[in-house]
Amino acid sequence: QVQLVESGGGLVQAGGSLRLSCAASGGTFRTYNMGWFRQAPGKEREFVAAISWSGGSTYYAESVKGRFTVSRDNGKNTVYLQMNSLKSEDTAVYYCAGDKTGLSRPTNLREDYDYWGQGAKVTVSS
Repeated sequence: QVQLVESGGGLVQAGGSLRLSCAASGGTFRTYNMGWFRQAPGKEREFVAAISWSGGSTYYAESVKGRFTVSRDNGKNTVYLQMNSLKSEDTAVYYCAGDKTGLSRPTNLREDYDYWGQGAKVTVSS
């Protein structure tokens, strides 16, 4: 049973930074592509960023490109999302997700991900 647990959410002022972490257990983390999604109140869950199993390929939504950075440490079974220059529109619950197919390029499609965390709330005040 794969478990993903996010941490690092909180309240931050616009222009500030946060780093989310997602710790994995119960599976072979090093073989999974990992993604970050977010869901704002009243909106659909949307793709934010993803990283391949090796860390060699990353993929970002246009809305966060240049501000957010996804990374991973396979030795610690953890994926990170560094969020800089935060805006009020970044306010959402952030979810990490694991894709067990292990393709060379990560995907931005929710249906491609097999495992999900419980979410971490990020609130950006303006």
